[in-house]
Amino acid sequence: MSALPILQCALAAAGAWWVATTVVGHERPFFAPIAAVVSLGLSLGARTRRSFELVLGVAVGVGIGDLLISVIGGGTWQIAVVVALAMAAAVLLDSGPMIAMQAGNSAVLVATLIPPGDNAGIDRMVDALIGGLVGIAIVAIVPTHPVGRARRDAAVILGSAGEVLRLVHEGLLANDDKPIVTALQKARATQPAIDTLREHVAGGWEISRISPFYWNTRQRLSRLAAVVDPIDNAMRNIRVLARRSLSLVRDDEILDPRLVNQVGQVADSMEVLRRMALADPGEQPDQAEAARVLRSVAAEVKPELLEGAGVSATVVFAQIRSILVDLLQVAGLKRISAIATLPPTVDNPAYPPER
Repeated sequence: MSALPILQCALAAAGAWWVATTVVGHERPFFAPIAAVVSLGLSLGARTRRSFELVLGVAVGVGIGDLLISVIGGGTWQIAVVVALAMAAAVLLDSGPMIAMQAGNSAVLVATLIPPGDNAGIDRMVDALIGGLVGIAIVAIVPTHPVGRARRDAAVILGSAGEVLRLVHEGLLANDDKPIVTALQKARATQPAIDTLREHVAGGWEISRISPFYWNTRQRLSRLAAVVDPIDNAMRNIRVLARRSLSLVRDDEILDPRLVNQVGQVADSMEVLRRMALADPGEQPDQAEAARVLRSVAAEVKPELLEGAGVSATVVFAQIRSILVDLLQVAGLKRISAIATLPPTVDNPAYPPER
């Protein structure tokens, strides 16, 4: 997974050094390759922003450092003043951490190594610009696939969601809290994967704008971006379901076997969604097939399942319905349509059921 980003950083470092030495004529432009590597990194998101922040931070640090050192001179306390003012100015310009960090680094360089008015400060600014631009060019020429990583991320999360629900189902069937405790731990561990999915979707958008090789992926990215929030919401609701199921088992509360079966059916539908996330355009299962499976599950989550139910069973019922709404959105439905798929629980629902 890291091989291509590492290759991009290596090519960008070499390219930035070549441009700075051969094209621009700098003698030892060490900061150009450093800037290229920092702006790219192994993270695929916000690379253009990192490049911009790096260049701006260097400009602020060099400018303020050069101005102040020429007035107050060099020394121990002068370094503290220059760094504080350069980083404060960077924070006022933008809250991005890269700007403040590079402003501080550049201010230290000016305060310790570069005489006031020396061209080395300007050269560092130019090298930073070269490194950032070469990094962006490498992303365009040797791009990662803008959709592939995010699709795999989504599939992993949906697969984990299915595992969690199967463990909850197992615990409810056996009236045993141990599988549900494991399920809750697994559910809580999915948040980093969701954050990575968001990062890869953002990085995919960036690649689709920069690289002409992938301009045609924007429609697929748009569909993928639309399911990130529903996937996140589904996992949050699954955590609530697991917590309440744990209370239900420990309190020895009676749960309608049909409701337990619904948990198992939702778990089974997760496998269809997981395979949908991995399927290429034109392959099955697609969103329509996933929606068909989920509709058949949703049609059975009726208020009759709550006859004689306690508080925990009522929460489990409500969470199953909420999870199905989230998953139907992953399958391409709008939220209102997803809600209308469920059997109504009141006489006059805000969104009448689909006929």
